[in-house]
Amino acid sequence: MNIIIAGDGKVGSMLTCQLSGEGHDVTVIDCDDRVLAATVDRYDVMAVHGNCASMDILMQAGVKDADLLIAATSEDEVNLLCCTTAHALNPKLHTIGRIRNPEYTEQIYRMRDVFGLSMVINPENQTASEIDRLLKFPGFLRRDTFAKGRTEIVELRVSAGSRLCNVPLTELRSIVRCQVLVCAVLRGGTAIAPKGDFVLQKGDRVFFTALSQNLTTLLKNLGIITRRVRTVTICGGGRVSYYLASRLKKAGINARIIEKDYKRCLELNELLPDVEILHGDIGDQDLLESERLAQTDALVTLTGMDEMNLIVSLYASSKGVPQVITKISHTGNRSLIDSLPLGSVICPRDLVCSNIVRYVRAMENQIGAAVSVHTIADGQAEALEFLVDAYTKNVGKPLKEIRLKPNVLLVSISHGAKTEIPNGDSVFEQGDSIVVVNTGSREIIRQFNDIFA
Repeated sequence: MNIIIAGDGKVGSMLTCQLSGEGHDVTVIDCDDRVLAATVDRYDVMAVHGNCASMDILMQAGVKDADLLIAATSEDEVNLLCCTTAHALNPKLHTIGRIRNPEYTEQIYRMRDVFGLSMVINPENQTASEIDRLLKFPGFLRRDTFAKGRTEIVELRVSAGSRLCNVPLTELRSIVRCQVLVCAVLRGGTAIAPKGDFVLQKGDRVFFTALSQNLTTLLKNLGIITRRVRTVTICGGGRVSYYLASRLKKAGINARIIEKDYKRCLELNELLPDVEILHGDIGDQDLLESERLAQTDALVTLTGMDEMNLIVSLYASSKGVPQVITKISHTGNRSLIDSLPLGSVICPRDLVCSNIVRYVRAMENQIGAAVSVHTIADGQAEALEFLVDAYTKNVGKPLKEIRLKPNVLLVSISHGAKTEIPNGDSVFEQGDSIVVVNTGSREIIRQFNDIFA
């Protein structure tokens, strides 16, 4: 497909890398010559220097022949104007706009057709939603949901004293005593598609496929004691904090925000009158101790500085805070991050890019395309959800008679309201929802039929 990416910042750059790597013809627009030059040197893409909301610049970028435009500049207004102008020049064009200002959120969703928007992305709101999901199940480092909430892929880390440590997968069922499937393991920074004789070790990050109804049982039988989160301390008063505190308040959870900027504290106090707003520097250990940080059920670090988020999260972990969630903007040194007790690590950029890539793949081929795509295992594996249709091969065959491509695993089958973790005797029928995990394969899975050898 011909794709235009307006804005060559963190999100734009990651999308350029991903989409050009998948074989799409990408054109990047930005006002910074140096940034564009670096992008052209790094990737096989075209570049146009200028204002992406300008008709002339969009025409230079080939908007009339484009299939999709992604407006990902730092300015909401520019993104809106860019999408509106591009859609006027090419009414068949799909457009995705990044809109971050909470004041615009509701009206943008209501007026998508007016602005010519096919999809609206709000990174901060999406990040808050992901954190909210993690807070509902303390103990998991990550949760990805499929099949209308019936199936989940969850991440756990194997510690020295864990019931998973030195356990072969053949013995796993006797420990967890519920239907689960280990679909991927991260060991030493490398994703592995484990076999039955694979032995879990200390430091492994394990990705389980489980029925949503079994998550509590899984945690209980692994000896991971969790309690309902009642108090959450949020460090940093940015947009993610606003969205998160709003969600927590609606759920009856007490949230408090610690923010260094006094003016922002006043703004938050008006926006969130029922939320405790504290003015202070979270880098000050005396403040953290005076505010009884160790007594909170969960701590979420959401400042704009990765270094500060890391330091405060490490401090909270050392004080025994039950659940710690750390936001980072840069995931370059993932092996270092993984070695630190940071709890769950959230990257807004990764969340946004995953959503957009899913949309792109659905555009490529409507028949048999994935209805959901989630990147797991630090980007080394994908979990995809498909619907079995009239074009799907091997319908009605037991899985033990079907050959799949290497490193591809079928992890969940939903027949209407019934969902199962499949075995060799399981079959899928037309209308079923299937979750597939692709680990380490260089081949992109665009359709369900792509999984078969």
